[in-house]
Amino acid sequence: MNMVTQEAYQRQRMMSYYGTHGGVKTALRYKVSRKTVYKWVKRYDGTLESLKDRSHRPRSHPRQHTEEEKELIYRYVKRNGRRDLLLTFQKLRERGYTRHYGSFKRVVGRLFETPLERKVKKKPKPYQRAEYPGQKVQIDVKYVPSRCVTDGRKYYQFTAVDECTRIAFREMYDEHGTYSAKDFLMKLMANSQFPIRMVQTDNGTEFTNALLVIKATHKTLFEQALEDMDILYHRIRIATPRHNGKVERQHRTDEERFYSRLRMYNLTDGRKQLAIYQTKSNDHIKTCLNFRSPNHVLNDYLAVM
Repeated sequence: MNMVTQEAYQRQRMMSYYGTHGGVKTALRYKVSRKTVYKWVKRYDGTLESLKDRSHRPRSHPRQHTEEEKELIYRYVKRNGRRDLLLTFQKLRERGYTRHYGSFKRVVGRLFETPLERKVKKKPKPYQRAEYPGQKVQIDVKYVPSRCVTDGRKYYQFTAVDECTRIAFREMYDEHGTYSAKDFLMKLMANSQFPIRMVQTDNGTEFTNALLVIKATHKTLFEQALEDMDILYHRIRIATPRHNGKVERQHRTDEERFYSRLRMYNLTDGRKQLAIYQTKSNDHIKTCLNFRSPNHVLNDYLAVM
């Protein structure tokens, strides 16, 4: 016997008790309000079905998506694909779409008849987030996919992400040694709109010699440049890329939005296309910024600094 049927039998006994003792004693006996007793008395027609709960679904949905909105969502998702719904949501908002992101994703799931994957929520550990731009900048290297390159050479993207504003800066190189890391750092400092207090990287040899037995005490060009500019340097724990999670997540986004459609012929061509993407990417909204863009957040800080 399921729970619904058990509740119906309980209400049937309550109706039988009501017939001989009235509403007040029935309410006291079954620990419900008199209003509830009279509701079931009015609904009871002698059958068990009449005592089962009815659907609580509202008869009307005044705020549901209109057919025009659904058609607009369908066209935009069909055009841009379902891998990057956040960028599609931003484009819809520019067209005047005013719904919440969660409602937008539910409609997408219904329109395409395939439910969206639910992410497993992890309980985050306590972490002191950066409180102002430049307090901590994460730097990492991404390998340019070989399918994007026509000359058969290997290329690498150095990426820096500010923890506070999520402002990202990128540059492409044909090698990922310590000289390229230093050159990237110089370009980062030249293009940064705020002073940088700390830089965080993994333990790659392009950044540090800390894991090399012979050269452990020798500073790389990258480390020496940080020391000369009086910038603090922090290395994450070994084999824990999640500690550099913000720049790792940016690499995943770059893969979906840029490298999935990139076709480059040489380093010059790759840098030119990356620069175009660079100018647009910091205007893309992010859920972690409450659906604001990194440039928007940075402007708010610069207005009070």
